Amino acid sequence: MVAYESRYGNTKRVAGAIVEGIRLVEEVEAVLSDVKDVDLDAIADYDAIVIGGPNHMGGPTRGVKKFVDKLGTLPLKDKRFAVFDTYTSRDFEKATRKLEQRIHEKVPGLKMIAPGLSVKVQGMKGPIADGELPKCTEFGTEIATQLMASP
Repeated sequence: MVAYESRYGNTKRVAGAIVEGIRLVEEVEAVLSDVKDVDLDAIADYDAIVIGGPNHMGGPTRGVKKFVDKLGTLPLKDKRFAVFDTYTSRDFEKATRKLEQRIHEKVPGLKMIAPGLSVKVQGMKGPIADGELPKCTEFGTEIATQLMASP
């Protein structure tokens, strides 16, 4: 599952490109959902969850943080996770690092499958910077490949 929060549509495009990358690996399926629409009862059915949102003041958005907190109430031992964010000029990787830390604290059973991805957006409302979307597809493919390789 790829769960995201998006204000201007850029993070949703990034999430979609990650899903495309995941689907390039045979036998791996992916579902895309806004964090507010995720069926928490179905989360345990997924092998991995990829979570992302825009960088908000150097960290994840309130909606993404609340979503992670809800994940902490679920039986997710031995499931995998990865994170991503969209950022403007100065906050490269800040939100991904903070989101990874929050997941380790709130959902200790989840294991990181890949380091976080930060995707540059030109200005608050976008668009996504040139050359960034292919990195998202590669990120998705890397996650799916790791899932296939792990027991």
